Amino acid sequence: DSQEVEDESKEDAQPAPPESKEEKKPEVQTADSLESHLQDLIKENGVENVYLEVPDLDVDSIIATNEAVHNEIDRSWKSQQDFINEHTDRKSNLFEEADAEYDQFKRDAQKEVNYLVKEFEMKKSASAYARASTARTGVLDTSKLHTYKFNDDIFKKITVLPDGKNHGLVFVLDWSGSMSHVMQDTIKQLFNLIWFCRKVNIPFEVYAFTNEWRRREQDATGQWNPATDMKPYYEEEEYNLRVEEAFSLMNLFTSKVRSNEFDHQLKNIWRIATCFSRTYYTPYTYPTRLCLSGTPLNEALMCLHKILPRFQKENDVEKVQCVVLTDGEANTVPYHVQVKDYFGSDEWKMGMRAVNPETCSLRDRKLGKVYRFGYSWHQFTEVLLRNLKDKFPESSFIGIRVLPGRDAQYFLRRYCSTPKDYERCQKDWRKLKTFSITSGGYDTYFGMSANALADDTEFEVKDGATKGQIKTAFVKSLKTKKLNKKVLGEFVS
Repeated sequence: DSQEVEDESKEDAQPAPPESKEEKKPEVQTADSLESHLQDLIKENGVENVYLEVPDLDVDSIIATNEAVHNEIDRSWKSQQDFINEHTDRKSNLFEEADAEYDQFKRDAQKEVNYLVKEFEMKKSASAYARASTARTGVLDTSKLHTYKFNDDIFKKITVLPDGKNHGLVFVLDWSGSMSHVMQDTIKQLFNLIWFCRKVNIPFEVYAFTNEWRRREQDATGQWNPATDMKPYYEEEEYNLRVEEAFSLMNLFTSKVRSNEFDHQLKNIWRIATCFSRTYYTPYTYPTRLCLSGTPLNEALMCLHKILPRFQKENDVEKVQCVVLTDGEANTVPYHVQVKDYFGSDEWKMGMRAVNPETCSLRDRKLGKVYRFGYSWHQFTEVLLRNLKDKFPESSFIGIRVLPGRDAQYFLRRYCSTPKDYERCQKDWRKLKTFSITSGGYDTYFGMSANALADDTEFEVKDGATKGQIKTAFVKSLKTKKLNKKVLGEFVS
């Protein structure tokens, strides 16, 4: 046994044979396989992401002042009235019928306006009551002095009501061609809201977006200013969204004017809205520079980046609400990009390109956020609204959409995010001809029937009417009142 152990120890002590130089090293197959497959993922025809930005607009050049707009309207009214007086024997007031309708509407609308004021004051009082607190004053209450031996609470108390936020309103009105048949109904809603603002001393501004105000400007010789002579509102830089040179915002109303002048301006816009709704039945026509145009809604939203903070500063308000009154969506906005002029000097120049949802995003450097565009044209507006809501968290953005009956289902299918929301809106539409949704980019998006808004709220029947006719008139009046009160009540909230 000892001999065997000794032999084994000798074998263990022998030196190991030298390694063969031909022996291969181990291969890392997993890393090599990963690298080869990563190469397969590379798109040779791919493109880089494009980050677009809202340009730094000169809103002073974009906005047609309130005075300039109504001076142009007054000039047109005077010109048309003078022409009639010169070329006809009979001296007649062209605007007599429209003005009478305005006066009647103003009287009737006071019920809705007073309802708005009442709801506003009730909700304001309820909010103040909910936030009220009771505090001790440190002054002895003489009526409780006799209880000092068994009661420590012998001091007078005071109820503290914290101040609420003061509000301001900015209205953006659609002045496009498709609004012609619903313009007067939309104007009625707008008038109710701004009358409410004046009664409760809320500052407001009303802007209408258009592509015709600047395009139809006349020079010193009386010639129309062609679009090619217009200068852009900003310095064109690559990857900035483009704003057309003809785009303008008309300041139709402002809370800064006096009562008499304000009523005159309301009557001016009422006459124009009446002309749009009855083009062939009015003895006058609308001012040329205020004719309806395309729908530069997206350009108007880009201007709010400058308008909202300026309005807040000038009126010293804490919270600015923005209300957009429109009847449809707008097309997407192109962006600036450097392109080669192959047909000229073969040099690089500033051109335009359409937004590609696969590669383009909106970037806000100050917020540090990026927003992806959707594939539908209406989602472009939603991106701009999301950016505004992030930039102005104290502001609420409210959409008011006037809809013909045939477009309601199409609108709901597009904007309702869930089947449950869709069913709720359908039920409200059938019952009250109105609904409100929280999608579409707005904090609240109201849909309102154009036909229901056009109905008269007064309960009127002819002499000798039957019971059936009285019932029909009463039900019709009641439905319209319900519609108005529902929308106005939600607006106050």
